[in-house]
Amino acid sequence: MRVGYVLLRHELRLFAGLALWVARRRHGVGGGRAFGYARGQGAVMFGLAFVCVVETFTMSVLLRDWPTVHAVVLFLDVYTVLFVVGLHAGSVVRPHVLDDGALRVRCGGHVDVRVPLANVASVRRELRISHSRTDGELDVAVGSQTSLTLELAEPVPHLTFLGRRRDVRLIRLHADDADELVRALRDALPHALPHALTQARSEPSPLSGRPG
Repeated sequence: MRVGYVLLRHELRLFAGLALWVARRRHGVGGGRAFGYARGQGAVMFGLAFVCVVETFTMSVLLRDWPTVHAVVLFLDVYTVLFVVGLHAGSVVRPHVLDDGALRVRCGGHVDVRVPLANVASVRRELRISHSRTDGELDVAVGSQTSLTLELAEPVPHLTFLGRRRDVRLIRLHADDADELVRALRDALPHALPHALTQARSEPSPLSGRPG
């Protein structure tokens, strides 16, 4: 029952994001500054949607003599196309948001973590293309990569897709303009980080998923 509720909620968020995308609106930005992260996955997602459209047309031709089966398969195919486009739309309309008190780290409708700026111990520009699941760490990858790392003085709560709470002290995320997000964070932080803050680009991470 719990899983069903979570899946339904995710579906509603997905189609709400699709509606916002069509209306050219964004969710939860308010007076904050938005930083997108979906640019790198756009071509892949629309390529996948195109393949689904071709498959829909092909099945319509093959099943034209079986109207009941055709109707069922057509519904499923159209739903799949909307689902794929909705996944991308959710990432576009739910960007990361930086305001006076916090950075809101998001990824579509399934990741939404509020990080108080006073809790940021260090921030660095760090490109990583491999990640391993580690307790206390959250990797919010887009296209299998992250480009910015936040280390926190105190853990913040993160709710997993199924609603389980995890406390994280290190967050890796991606932004289309990671350098600009680093600069914005530096300007917004309530305390100076002369040694911990770096904007240098790093080399891609080793295959182990851990810093070298």
